[in-house]
Amino acid sequence: MSALDWSREGLIWPHRAASQFVPVGAARWHVQRMGSGRGDKGPLLLLHGTGASVHSWRSLMPLLATRHDVIAMDLPRHAFTTGHDAYAMSLPAMAREVARLMEALAVTPAAIIGHSAGAAIALQLALDHAHTGPIIGLSAALRPFPGAMAQIFPAIAKTLFVNPLVPRIFTGSIDLVGGAERFMWRSTHSRIDREGIACYARLLKHPGHAGGALAMMANWNLPALREQMGAVTNPVLLLHGANDPAIPPDWARDAAGWLPNARLELLPGLGHLAHEEAPELAASHIAAFLAGADAGEAQR
Repeated sequence: MSALDWSREGLIWPHRAASQFVPVGAARWHVQRMGSGRGDKGPLLLLHGTGASVHSWRSLMPLLATRHDVIAMDLPRHAFTTGHDAYAMSLPAMAREVARLMEALAVTPAAIIGHSAGAAIALQLALDHAHTGPIIGLSAALRPFPGAMAQIFPAIAKTLFVNPLVPRIFTGSIDLVGGAERFMWRSTHSRIDREGIACYARLLKHPGHAGGALAMMANWNLPALREQMGAVTNPVLLLHGANDPAIPPDWARDAAGWLPNARLELLPGLGHLAHEEAPELAASHIAAFLAGADAGEAQR
């Protein structure tokens, strides 16, 4: 299945002028960069969640860019990034692909900010690719499903993944459930702006993008990540919408307890897309956390 067309769907994408396409092997990454510079520290790396794209950073990214260089990309088989094998979408494989992109860009991130599944990729980068800087997980998807569901959910996703009709059925059903805005509210309990809704509508109705999200879910193994979390020594901030129906706050508390150097901060009244609902609030929490991490590093 093809990716979205940059000359068609991409015309509405936020910060289009900040976009570039970066070839790495057989892949062609859609990357956005902006910022004021941060000396030798390196940029902030932003990793969106399953089924999203760089557009999810449209409001937060410029706020972070007032103090830092910032890099975001569409993850493999998402939105405008192309060329990744559908059967190489495991968590370690995706972390490896992101690390290869960073090598191609000749940058070493100072900190990683991941939303939902993007937070899991950030932890895998710490475990497998020597990222030692701070990690911020926004509504982080880190806790495996409880009990037998930890095995059942990936198995269901794999069954759907191998059926080429499933992405088309999903994208065709969006209007049947009330359209993109209603679907987003029911799944996230977040109220976001019209620009964001328009981008999500394009993504939700595109079979290639839907297939990429399904491939990601089918190939992930969060129980394996859970077993390794004790080895993550990076300072970690879990910033979580208190009304998140996708990742309940109690799951975030569990994840914070599994990480040796993590703290959880709940954002009252916000849902799974808290950073899109209240970007200024998210930016202030992130700035305070990064400043504290820098101060701790200086004291050492």
